[in-house]
Amino acid sequence: MRIRRGLRHAVAVVFELGTDGPRLIVAGVDGSRTSLRAGSYAAGLARRQRSRLVVVYVTTPVVWTPMMPGTVIAPQLQLFEEVIDEQRQLLQDRAADLGIPITFMVRRGDPFFELRQTAIDLQADVVVVGASESAGHRLIGSIATRLVRAGQWPVTVVP
Repeated sequence: MRIRRGLRHAVAVVFELGTDGPRLIVAGVDGSRTSLRAGSYAAGLARRQRSRLVVVYVTTPVVWTPMMPGTVIAPQLQLFEEVIDEQRQLLQDRAADLGIPITFMVRRGDPFFELRQTAIDLQADVVVVGASESAGHRLIGSIATRLVRAGQWPVTVVP
C-alpha cells in the first residue's frame, strides 16, 4: 500500500494483486493471417492476465435468390462448416496447451455489428482484432477502425 499526500489530507491507494486487467477478452477471427495472429495475441493476453477468452468467428450470410440453384448454395454452406470445424479444433488444441478457458462462438451477419454486439452482450473488457489486409478498407473503413470509433472498450489491432 502506498500513501499519497495531498495539500489537505493523505489518501491511501490500494492495489489488489490479481484483479487488475481484463476479465473477458473478445477476439475476432476469420481465418486470415492477421486474425489468426490476433487470436494468438489474445490467447497470450488471456493466459498472462488469467482472463476468459471468447473467440468470435463471423460468417457473412449466403445471399440466396430464387434464380440461384441449390447446387451453388450447398457447397458454400459446406465450406463454411468445414472452416468453422477447423477453427474450433485449432482452438481446442490451443486451450489445452495454454490452460485457459476459451469459448468459440459463431455468428452470422455483418462482422462489425456481430463483434460489437458480442462484446456488449458479454460485457467484454477488451476487443482484439487483426488489421485488415483488404485495400478496399482504406476507402470505407476496416472493422478495426469502426470498432475503435465505437469507443466502448479498448481495441487492440494486431498487424
